[in-house]
Amino acid sequence: MDSDDAERTPPARPALRVVHEQDGIDLAAAEAAAGKFLDALGISTATESLRGTPGRMARAYAEFFSPRPFDLTTFPNDEGYDELVLARRIPVRSVCEHHLLPFVGTAHVGYLPGARILGLSKLARVVEHFACRPQVQERLTKQIADWLQTHLDPKGVGVVIEAEHACMTLRGIQATGSTTMTSTLLGLLRSDARSRSEFLALTGTTS
Repeated sequence: MDSDDAERTPPARPALRVVHEQDGIDLAAAEAAAGKFLDALGISTATESLRGTPGRMARAYAEFFSPRPFDLTTFPNDEGYDELVLARRIPVRSVCEHHLLPFVGTAHVGYLPGARILGLSKLARVVEHFACRPQVQERLTKQIADWLQTHLDPKGVGVVIEAEHACMTLRGIQATGSTTMTSTLLGLLRSDARSRSEFLALTGTTS
């Protein structure tokens, strides 16, 4: 490579380290609180089977609320690829912030590339990053789309989530088997009819 080529070649972009900000987890305090919670509900933890339950509860919720850090790795879109990139059926596991009961399902996340493309596994990482906290599905869907729009600067972003909420299926109305669908479309995936139809058809959310 001569000096002219070196001048024309942009420097590599460092990967963005993504870490969920939280105040820290005090497992001992969480375990003590879980024990008091069970006692208040009339559930004795004196038996061998339940003696360790408060600690298990604390560790389980700590895991729910602790997404793994990751590097947001992007690459130059050297070939000028301008068609849809879509990751389908990404597992979603989160906790409803109203009842602290889980909701689980799948996410379809796609984008129309701009100057850079994203390492494919990072779409699933972004979903996990926002799902590992008390959530509502509507906010979760929009947070994923907005974050990708900001950090990737694509021509369009689409996110569809379908999930089953335990707070709806196991309590209250007890609507077993029901699911909730939410979507956020940004850029060309919202404004361009052909792009929007392609995204929705590939995610199976339209006929």
